[in-house]
Amino acid sequence: MNTIMDIIDGLTAWIGLPEWLQSWVHTGSSTLILIVTITVPLMLAVAYLTFAERKLIGYMQARIGPNRVGPRGWLQPIADAVKLMFKEIILPTNANKFLFIIAPILSIGPALAAWAVIPFDDGLVLANVDASLLYILALTSVGVYGVIIAGWASNSKYAFLGAMRSAAQIVSYEIAMGFALVGVLMAAGSLNLHDIVTAQSGNFTDWYIWPLFPLFLVYFISGVAETNRAPFDVAEGESEIVAGFHVEYSGMTFAVFFLAEYANIILISTLTAIMFLGGWHPIWDVAPFNWIPNIVWLLGKIAFFAFFFLWFRATFPRYRYDQIMRLGWKILIPVTLVWIIVMGSAMFLTPYGDFFH
Repeated sequence: MNTIMDIIDGLTAWIGLPEWLQSWVHTGSSTLILIVTITVPLMLAVAYLTFAERKLIGYMQARIGPNRVGPRGWLQPIADAVKLMFKEIILPTNANKFLFIIAPILSIGPALAAWAVIPFDDGLVLANVDASLLYILALTSVGVYGVIIAGWASNSKYAFLGAMRSAAQIVSYEIAMGFALVGVLMAAGSLNLHDIVTAQSGNFTDWYIWPLFPLFLVYFISGVAETNRAPFDVAEGESEIVAGFHVEYSGMTFAVFFLAEYANIILISTLTAIMFLGGWHPIWDVAPFNWIPNIVWLLGKIAFFAFFFLWFRATFPRYRYDQIMRLGWKILIPVTLVWIIVMGSAMFLTPYGDFFH
């Protein structure tokens, strides 16, 4: 990156731009390079997560999975992307064309923008925002608008029903996720993701998964529901509402919704690793564990949680809509509230508060 920036600085100086403009170009170029460095591998990870899912579920069901395109099927995601790029985008009659096109962007935008504050290592973050946890919560709340707008703009009763069910589910489980993160905030004493990871430095016994285990379970289960993944994928109940809020979509507009779903899977896995499993920290801060680069530890933890998303889809049957609502409102939210009260009481009223730090 330094070499690229040296070339850009040399070009701006050779052209003879004013110093203030050279500084502006330098800052903008470095930020753009960092964004591309994060986004390109993320898009590749999203594409190959679909391949991993098809292969994994195939093995679990005694099938082979994709094996025709490229060696052992490794080029299947590329073939799928090319196919969808050349498919026609059909606009339903009387649909709101602007909202119909903007809805997929509203779904994938927050899933990508959230990575601006994700710390990959000590000092390796695009924007070290003090309230980065609040930024994440605000962005993930925006994604529901893409779902609602997609269902409404399609001018289809099936799509609208799917949007209402999916939006109600997302909003319900966002509350449980938010309360679960309140426990992390109380333990770390900071809204900064870097500080939260730093507070878990040391060995695996210092990770927040142990004192906050109920909140960890609630957060991860809510994350599965938040991404509309099985067994919470009632928005795609084929026998009930065809395919949910995106039933009228085709081509790349259809593909963007699924890119958003898999990008959210990786984002939830990353946040779970950061909040509860020490982020980039190794299991033990001794050799040979600390010989492995920190970012490799973070990627390994992300892959570990992403595997559970795929495993759940191959294992559990779909819940009924009333069962999903009952789980969110009557079990997960009360569990988080009770544990927050237990945490607060232990931290401020007893000498055992250090257990939660």
